Amino acid sequence: MNRIKTDICVIGAGSGGLSVAAGAVQMGADVVLLEGHKMGGDCLNYGCVPSKALLAAGHKAHAMGQGAFGVTGGAVAADYAAAKDHVAATIAAIEPHDSQERFEGLGVKVIREFGRFTGHDTVQAGETEITARRFVIAAGSRPFVPPIPGLADTPYLTNETIFDLREKPGHLIVIGGGPIGMEMAQAHRRLGCDVTVLEGAKALGKDDPEIAAIALENLRAEGIEIIEGAMVSEVAGSEGNITVTTADGSNHTGTHLLVAVGRTVNIDTLDLHKAGAESTRTGVKVDASLRSPTNRKIYAIGDAAGGLQFTHVAGYHAGVIIRQMLMGLPSKARTDHIPRATYTDPEIAQVGLTEAEAREAHGDKLTVVRFPYSGNDRALATGQTTGLIKVMVVKGRPVGASIVGAQAGELIQIWALAIANKLKMGAIAAMVAPYPTLGEINKRAAGAYFSPKLFDSLWIKRIVRLVQRF
Repeated sequence: MNRIKTDICVIGAGSGGLSVAAGAVQMGADVVLLEGHKMGGDCLNYGCVPSKALLAAGHKAHAMGQGAFGVTGGAVAADYAAAKDHVAATIAAIEPHDSQERFEGLGVKVIREFGRFTGHDTVQAGETEITARRFVIAAGSRPFVPPIPGLADTPYLTNETIFDLREKPGHLIVIGGGPIGMEMAQAHRRLGCDVTVLEGAKALGKDDPEIAAIALENLRAEGIEIIEGAMVSEVAGSEGNITVTTADGSNHTGTHLLVAVGRTVNIDTLDLHKAGAESTRTGVKVDASLRSPTNRKIYAIGDAAGGLQFTHVAGYHAGVIIRQMLMGLPSKARTDHIPRATYTDPEIAQVGLTEAEAREAHGDKLTVVRFPYSGNDRALATGQTTGLIKVMVVKGRPVGASIVGAQAGELIQIWALAIANKLKMGAIAAMVAPYPTLGEINKRAAGAYFSPKLFDSLWIKRIVRLVQRF
């Protein structure tokens, strides 16, 4: 048995773990990084990167087939295997940044084994025992596979296997109408597949219903069959001929099946109890500083911390704990300023409270302002008029923003900035946006908040009449 003593032992080389390892070693700490699978974790290999690359291929096929502005479109032959080559090439281009070689070059000791706790301050990884002053659990998550009767005996895909598929599905059935399910549904539809989405509750149900409805209408218009309230009761079949039965007795037959019903955190093999750390159904039990209350040597970040499951949250968490571990500074994680985006076309983005959440929290103190994409000159020029922004405002400060439309993931960032720094609507209204850009939508939304105060105010009109006398 090899034995190592170190300052920090990071378990998991996904986005959060890599951020901690890189930051800590460059600031002078001794760091050991454990990874039993692929460097870069889910985001690089199975999640954010490959899904956006496949969506880009689908977007290109769709744009070429549509035609607009005097340019004639037509039938497009999408090469599914070539689209997957683009996915692989994108991953390969990013891999060096997340590679074992790069991190060893920074000074991190990388051990390609899974880790499990053997004591309060020890972890075993293969034939190596690591004793550390602090541990960071950044183990990420994996697709949740529900106990549907027949599923274990039926070929199915998850986000960890679908990107290896080279033969285009004739008819893809997707169980789950959340962001992963809807993104993959649209990508495959645009690459020439028939697609059916079965959602047990409401598709895109975590988003504002008004916002989600606009996206779903567009997805259905592209030929994606989206069936809501469709609880799956049974799955059967073989490769190329799969039948999914829902609770109402309906049968849905396709060639391939994608299961996209959520994720489960990778902490079940860590033996946390041997370290005196506690866990919940959703992850490691931590406090607001992302630290275990029962073993202060242990931190958890990203999906392992049991909260929002986004790559950018893992990166944010890395910064929170680095300030504590390396600088001795108090630092707590917050969630009110964390944005999220679903990269369908149109995109959906959200930060802070939705309208329903804001009404429940603030009652009649809430003002909701809206501005449609159809009122934006750049959207008119580019034919991207499907969309809407809603901003929830309390006492002049935005507490949430919901956007559906082109580049919603880009547009939401200014509202994330505003909420993170407690800016008022006046700061957004005072911004000068270049013309013509979609970014003017944010400024116009801020203007919509002030317009009634300016144009419907009797005292403002009296002041203006008074000034005109001089």
